[in-house]
Amino acid sequence: MSPSKVIIGVLGPGENATPDENIMAFDLGKAIAKQGWITLTGGRSFGIMDAALKGATEGGGLTIGILPGENEKGSSDHAQIKIVTSMGSGRNYISVLSCHVMVVLGMAAGTASEVALALKSKKKIILLNQDEITIRFFKNIGSYNVLVSKDVPETIQHIKEYMAMNKVV
Repeated sequence: MSPSKVIIGVLGPGENATPDENIMAFDLGKAIAKQGWITLTGGRSFGIMDAALKGATEGGGLTIGILPGENEKGSSDHAQIKIVTSMGSGRNYISVLSCHVMVVLGMAAGTASEVALALKSKKKIILLNQDEITIRFFKNIGSYNVLVSKDVPETIQHIKEYMAMNKVV
């Protein structure tokens, strides 16, 4: 049996993502693909989700979208594997449990709920380009499971270090 592939979740807002956050998400998706890892997002056709999937696809990577609805409507064209859940925000738990590491870029209510679920599940979270209030809040409740990163290269380095220390795949 071959070893499983590393899945990196990229979490962030849809409609409320800024243009700069979308650019960083694209770069992150591309960097994840270059490492041979799989990119997983909420699978929708806008914001951080679409940008990360697009970057990963353009980088030659495999992508997964965990969709909220009962069909593929509104899904990203860059989600190669589309998992239809009909669970709305309940799909966040599927995303969290399916990833080895989660990178959080941008913040909105849905994103915050994903981070909280990830922390409850003892998942490693990397807060990418977040403000001090967000960092302080999640570090306070997640302590050692929360890492902070300024940019994509530092994020990739954090993931590699975590994988090596925990002998992930």
